[in-house]
Amino acid sequence: MCSIMGYTSKDISLPRLEGAFAATKSRGPDDSRSLELPSGALLFHRLAIMGVHPEGMQPFTAPDGSAVVCNGELYGFRKLKKEMEGRGYAFASGSDCELLLPLWREHGVRMFGELDAEFALILYDAPTDRFIAARDPIGIRPLYYGYSGSDHILFASEPKNLLGLTDRIMPFPPGHYYKDGEFVCYRDMTKVEKVCGDDLETVCANIHEKLILGVEKRLDADVPVGFLLSGGLDSSLVCAIAAKLLGRPIETYAVGMSTDAIDLKYARQVADYIGSSHHEIYITGQDVLDTLDELIYTLGTYDITTIRASMGMYLICRAIHKQSGIRVLLTGEISDELFGYKYTDFAPSPEAFQRESEKRIREIHMYDVLRADRCISANSLEARVPFGDLDLVQYIMSIDPAKKVNVYGKGKYLLRHAFEGGYLPESILQREKAAFSDAVGHSLVDDLKAYAERTYGDDWQAIADKYSYHAKPFTKESLLYREIFEKHYPGQGTMVADFWMPNREWEGCDVDDPSARVLSNYGASGE
Repeated sequence: MCSIMGYTSKDISLPRLEGAFAATKSRGPDDSRSLELPSGALLFHRLAIMGVHPEGMQPFTAPDGSAVVCNGELYGFRKLKKEMEGRGYAFASGSDCELLLPLWREHGVRMFGELDAEFALILYDAPTDRFIAARDPIGIRPLYYGYSGSDHILFASEPKNLLGLTDRIMPFPPGHYYKDGEFVCYRDMTKVEKVCGDDLETVCANIHEKLILGVEKRLDADVPVGFLLSGGLDSSLVCAIAAKLLGRPIETYAVGMSTDAIDLKYARQVADYIGSSHHEIYITGQDVLDTLDELIYTLGTYDITTIRASMGMYLICRAIHKQSGIRVLLTGEISDELFGYKYTDFAPSPEAFQRESEKRIREIHMYDVLRADRCISANSLEARVPFGDLDLVQYIMSIDPAKKVNVYGKGKYLLRHAFEGGYLPESILQREKAAFSDAVGHSLVDDLKAYAERTYGDDWQAIADKYSYHAKPFTKESLLYREIFEKHYPGQGTMVADFWMPNREWEGCDVDDPSARVLSNYGASGE
């Protein structure tokens, strides 16, 4: 990961911008640079992943004075670079992001829709003296914005960069670019032009092919690559595919509570099956409580699900950073939004399932994707998400939802069926889903709930009323998280749409806890 920041005026001094930008130095510890421009500034912290030599340092500039900063990966850039060199462009580094200014000169805003990438960028176009910003269609790379007192727009990788510079911090909408004061949608991943008519076997064959390609392109890095392995279906498939593609042992990492870890045994089974070099990290209840304040500041959220699921991820990434030379981590996020959660078994119709999937994909940049980004980047690592591959997501969203709902007696049937035949042990391939925070160990959530109970008395609802302006806390646990959030991000609750919860309008889903543990169909998921 890297960190970017940009301001479109000169009325905030560069030293003040640099002071705010320092809050995300962990995203890019290798080097930092600021560039003053005629009508603003661009700032960059670098984590060197592609083209690791100094020539790959940003901002990249062009002879006409244009400049760009980008936190991103442009997949397939090596082929594209050769094509651009054939058109007369020269490149000084091995960085993928050095292509952005030539692409801008060739295509303008059309380039955003043509990129196979996960990215957030801020570009200064010197000939017009204008700033342009853009974010990938899913929002895998973070970007936020706000307006200064003089109504000039600021952009930054994280909310903490904008504290004190703007009254309201907002997430930059995925799949949009900003130009001339307007946000323009260039690609909506939830929009289906035509429902896919492929039969079941063709659907599964296409899922198989597209996920393999999604993993393959994310293995390209000039630094060591590792894998988060929970023992669940999604991360296990990513690891199994990568091991087959590379033909050598990969480095896998799993985390669990020291007292009641559920998933560690399953992760170990997968690691043994694929022959990975496997590492286990154990955490304690005291680790959880000691890390809570730091974690919520790092995440910039009060969402219950995100915080619970982030705890294990944050602590394992910290251990990876300290104990290894890994710089890139592949993860299994975004599969649930595409193929279904435990609660989507209760969808009253295929159409309702599809609407829920669309909502989750639109909002995921505030939840699971945010979790992966912050937990990994705060520990100076880069996240790559194969299930977020644009071609894969677009295809799955187009599949007839009647084929995606659970009419098979097994959730995520399409994904399981697509990878039958040796990628994973059958017991793992068919294992029911367990929520990540629960699978790290039920005691993780139980300890957090108990701490909230000790913190607040019977008057907790009156305290919660202070936050009625948006997403009012509805349990002592949610109040605990909100109070810590408001300490660090006062009045910024609207950065998050709401609590990530099952759809309470569906029968069987009207619950007060986001954990799948409370659903009637959880069954043996947590065993």
